[in-house]
Amino acid sequence: MISGIIRRKVASVLGQSVPRIRSSVSGPRYYRKTQKEAFLAWQGFEYVQSSSYHIFLGGHAHSNPREVAAIFQTGAFARSRNRSFSSDNGDLIEAVVPFMGESITDGTLANFLKKPGDRVEVDEPIAQIETDKVTIDVVSPEAGTLQKFVAKEGDTVEPGTKIAVISKSGEGVTQAPSEKAAAQPLPPEQKKSVEKQTPKEETAPVKEKIKEPSPPLPKAKGASSPPKATASEPQLPPKDRERRVPMTRLRKRVATRLKDSQNTFALLSTFNEVDMTNLMKLRSDYKDAFLEKHGVKLGLMSGFVKAAVSALQNQPIVNAVIDGDDIIYRDYIDISIAVGTPKGLVVPVIRNTEKMNFAVIEKEINTLAKKANDGSISIDEMAGGTFTISNGGVYGSLLSTPIINPPQSAILGMHSIVNRPMVVGGNIVPRPMMYIALTYDHRLIDGREAVFFLRRIKDVVEDPRRLLLDV
Repeated sequence: MISGIIRRKVASVLGQSVPRIRSSVSGPRYYRKTQKEAFLAWQGFEYVQSSSYHIFLGGHAHSNPREVAAIFQTGAFARSRNRSFSSDNGDLIEAVVPFMGESITDGTLANFLKKPGDRVEVDEPIAQIETDKVTIDVVSPEAGTLQKFVAKEGDTVEPGTKIAVISKSGEGVTQAPSEKAAAQPLPPEQKKSVEKQTPKEETAPVKEKIKEPSPPLPKAKGASSPPKATASEPQLPPKDRERRVPMTRLRKRVATRLKDSQNTFALLSTFNEVDMTNLMKLRSDYKDAFLEKHGVKLGLMSGFVKAAVSALQNQPIVNAVIDGDDIIYRDYIDISIAVGTPKGLVVPVIRNTEKMNFAVIEKEINTLAKKANDGSISIDEMAGGTFTISNGGVYGSLLSTPIINPPQSAILGMHSIVNRPMVVGGNIVPRPMMYIALTYDHRLIDGREAVFFLRRIKDVVEDPRRLLLDV
């Protein structure tokens, strides 16, 4: 009823038809006097519909139905609040930082993969966000031309932060001048005008007086020469031969976790050596048939994973972890595989390895290693893990003491295979030998269990038939 009165009042003032207005909620009122009448508008008008084009207090109401969240009368126009667009015609699209995981709140804008003016396709990566654990791509939501970046490299960004603006039509995109265009000579007309504007320099030679070298001044009595640096003083390298580079978030995270591991655990390492003859012969005999049937190569890592599963089942305390004043025994075996990448160390997890055979383990290792190296590994694929295997032998390491990956309690270190003389059956023969190391938390695991654990791995690797017989 009130809205009908308002419509009639406004129509009498303007002398034209006014569209029907339906109020959704009541709210604070805004007043604007027009000669002798006052116009009332409630915050929360929901729809404005009309079949013609009307003048509405200096604003306009179009014939097409439009959803309006609120109408505010300010000055000589009516402003509507509804769903925001990047542009009036929807040509500009914003690329934002995606959701990065429940445990990740922000990241660092590492680098841009595209430049303003480049053509991008749907879901094509345009920037990379570096987090404490993984590198995440920011992709283009629509196909178009990259107009500009609204963030800089090195900025700390959160999910939903705008990174770039993309134009679907390519309008308004300024191309950077190419080097060829900058190197092109000026036209003759412009060249002549430039020459005219440049004042001519005097060509008359200027004779300069040749300064004679002044005779050396006599040394004052009592003056001493500067002291010479002695051989014992350290000679520091010049600063111009040093570079200061900020640490990446992944490197800082790795450094923090490893130092926390040193400060928290009572680290102790025990060692043994393994004769790799039988495992290497098993791989050599069946590698072709294995590849033909399963589509993946048979490596040595799957043998050590199976040996670790057997050892963890024989010594469950190695698979446990301290939590406050309690010990948590885990009845599942998730083995983490340490992978070194150009960006840092990542540790993907193979879950439920106690239920896997050699082929499934090899496939999982290959898949996770590829994802880790190309930076596409996810947070979920690195979360958890009850035991870690680190293979430093691929880099030529002969012996090392690995550091525990929290919140685990032990880590197995594999090393390079070297032919060494060994006594077999009373004879000295060359054998391919590998040193293995187990670093464990001595607060939880005693030396007896640690040695038994390492001996079980040695027995299974040296005689893989034990896995079939479970002995």
